[in-house]
Amino acid sequence: MRYICRLLLTMLLGMSGAQAQGELEIIIDTGVENALPIAVIPFGWNGIPGEQPIDLHVTIANDLERSGRFVTMNESDMPQHPEEFGHVNFSDWQLLRMENIVIGNLKQTQAGDFEIEFRLLDAYKEAQLTGFRIKAGRTQLRRTAHRISDLIFEKLTGVRGAFDTRIAYVTVKQDAAGEERHSLQIADADGFNPQVLLESDQSLMSPAWSPDGESLAYVSFEGNNSSVFVQNIRTGERNEVASHNGINSAPAFSPDGGRLALTLSKEGDPEIFVLHLSTNSLQRITHNRAIDTEPNWSPDGNRLIFTSDRGGTPQIYEVDLQGGAPRRLTFEGAYFARPRYSPDGTGVTMVHGNNGFYRIGYLDLDSGYLSILTKNRLDESPSFSPNGSMIIYATNGRRGSELAAVSADGRVHQRLALQDGEVREPAWGPFPPD
Repeated sequence: MRYICRLLLTMLLGMSGAQAQGELEIIIDTGVENALPIAVIPFGWNGIPGEQPIDLHVTIANDLERSGRFVTMNESDMPQHPEEFGHVNFSDWQLLRMENIVIGNLKQTQAGDFEIEFRLLDAYKEAQLTGFRIKAGRTQLRRTAHRISDLIFEKLTGVRGAFDTRIAYVTVKQDAAGEERHSLQIADADGFNPQVLLESDQSLMSPAWSPDGESLAYVSFEGNNSSVFVQNIRTGERNEVASHNGINSAPAFSPDGGRLALTLSKEGDPEIFVLHLSTNSLQRITHNRAIDTEPNWSPDGNRLIFTSDRGGTPQIYEVDLQGGAPRRLTFEGAYFARPRYSPDGTGVTMVHGNNGFYRIGYLDLDSGYLSILTKNRLDESPSFSPNGSMIIYATNGRRGSELAAVSADGRVHQRLALQDGEVREPAWGPFPPD
């Protein structure tokens, strides 16, 4: 994959990469053994039969199913379709060993908007575990379904759900003349509602989310030279923040949103810098004749991890921004790249290369134990979900180039098959504001 960080490693370290392709179809390859059974019953609807604007239960069931931690009941196997708590015959569900069921209603109001009500029920306790009633416009119905999925996921697993989040990626398609067109896009985490933020006949690379989810930093090759831009997602306004001579690449927002870590070669070798966005001042972090690239911030904003070949091969290093020499984190292999801290800061995901295979790994920072999470030949660009439970990445799969996801413990595997054009460098966005 020719994104700028990989471009650095390809040109200077001799590694080539993979590519992935366009619209998302999520396929569960492997889920958790003994996944939780759950029945998501079709929601009641007060309008004309068959004309509801969205099948909320389908979106909710798909969310839970694709997490790999739930097995949803087929609608045809449901013994009843209750819409209200008082209509539930709990003994029917107990006989089927269905511990949890989801019921709800979708109503259109006289004002033209919608009222959604849902309940998560424990069939054995014959009690409600959680639920809400909320009003929403037509365009907010899918997001409301994702919010319901998040509540269910958190209640039953103890982990905050991340269905109501977004991903960013770069697509590449050929136009009628055979020329490549590059697009920076975002979509819901399930691949719906894609939105094009920028199109260009030059390469677009390395999208990185601001912590509030309002902006993306990325690299553009407009003018045949790399530059780093920050673009507001809502307004489309963008600012060029780094366009020095040489390499301008690999932007990463600090947790407070006020700084960008990036790679610049304006002083010779590629080095890690921190750009203070309010003053446009630069702070040089690394001082080494090696290639230092792909920085990423610790959740507390006090440290950076990055890729460097200062030891002879690409490895992961960590540096304290208060001072001190970088320390090497990886030792088990000749190739490590694209490090990303877990949201809780206890681990790091990265690409691990060995014997011609490049796979997604996870390093536990306390124990130093390295887990290899994937089994493909070319896996790249890992990015954590904001709850830390899943890692999205690019891969060469059974159906050609595609995106995929794996749980941080390696037990859940998904393929996000992409059917139209190439899709590169997925980046999972933050939780939405409360």
